[in-house]
Amino acid sequence: MRRFLIALASLTTVGCATLTNDAMVPVAISFSDGSNGTCEFENKRGRWPTPIPVTVMVRRSDDALKWRCKTDDGRESIGSIPSTMDAKIVASAVFIDLGITDSITDMHREYPASFVIPIRQKDQPAPATPTNQP
Repeated sequence: MRRFLIALASLTTVGCATLTNDAMVPVAISFSDGSNGTCEFENKRGRWPTPIPVTVMVRRSDDALKWRCKTDDGRESIGSIPSTMDAKIVASAVFIDLGITDSITDMHREYPASFVIPIRQKDQPAPATPTNQP
């Protein structure tokens, strides 16, 4: 009986470890050609408009982080960054809360630490037209 109580006490104190993740996660964002611009990131937990390049703090979520971007010269890019599952969810399922707390708060989800947004190359400029000079 004593061993059972010690094991139970150990499990209950370790079971709270899944709540230590921050709600927000930093993601370093840049365009593939190094240009500047603006982006709006969105998931079901929020929306973050920001200049690019930047490290933006976004809320963890189980859905993809969608982006809608525009470079300073007018090129656009639309896409999404998938979220992945943190290994802690597997460990928390073994403990008392069975991962329920993490599945509600999405604290077990991750976005990559850095991401490069693909952007099409600049169109070649039209050749300069000669001017008639007197």
